[in-house]
Amino acid sequence: MSITDSPGEEPEKGFLSHKNARVHQQDDLRQPLLKLDAPLRMVETAFLASAASLIWFINFYFPLGPVLRIFFPVPIALVYLRWGHRAAWMAAVTSGLLLLVLMGPVRSLLFVMPFAFMGVLLGATWHRRVPWIVSITLAAILGTLGVFFRLWLLSVLSGEDLWVYAINQVTDLIEWLFLRLGILSSPSVYAINLAAIALIAFNNVLYLFVVHLAAWLLLDRLGNPISRPPRWVQILMDYEG
Repeated sequence: MSITDSPGEEPEKGFLSHKNARVHQQDDLRQPLLKLDAPLRMVETAFLASAASLIWFINFYFPLGPVLRIFFPVPIALVYLRWGHRAAWMAAVTSGLLLLVLMGPVRSLLFVMPFAFMGVLLGATWHRRVPWIVSITLAAILGTLGVFFRLWLLSVLSGEDLWVYAINQVTDLIEWLFLRLGILSSPSVYAINLAAIALIAFNNVLYLFVVHLAAWLLLDRLGNPISRPPRWVQILMDYEG
């Protein structure tokens, strides 16, 4: 008997063939599951995209204060948590197209930028369990850019510079504060512009914190938990997650 015809060769070949057979069997079992997941992914993506569009639509014509506004980006973020980034982008595009048909291109763009993009961003950060401070900061930057996009678009359509109107509001607020504090000097134009940007950014940070809080309480119960909040938030809410 030659060296190559060792007694252990046949058992090794048998083990490899058995292993390959198990791998093929697992692949065969996985393919029907993937086929079943495809229509479910498509239906859920379409449903949640429609839900995001409907929330925007209802809030535009029947505003209920900040209640519905909190949930603008949440359905698309939920799509990301359940089906990944490709489905989330499809939901963002679908919601924009649906609003394009229902409300026209301008109002559709005002939803897509920033709220549809924000939904994808929040879904990505929540899926990766990014700390709240990071996800809120990134989404707040996007929300601030969305405010400037809204001002630019509406200024182009109306033929007036709406940033001047915002600056006038901030100027009145700063002058009132200076008067209360007993400061006799007037704020400079540079300081007023910085104060306006800071107020917009702070408003977005506060908004995103409330969005995180609502998503944390809601999506946990739907079986798609997001990243855990800071400990002080859990203690404040008396929540154990």
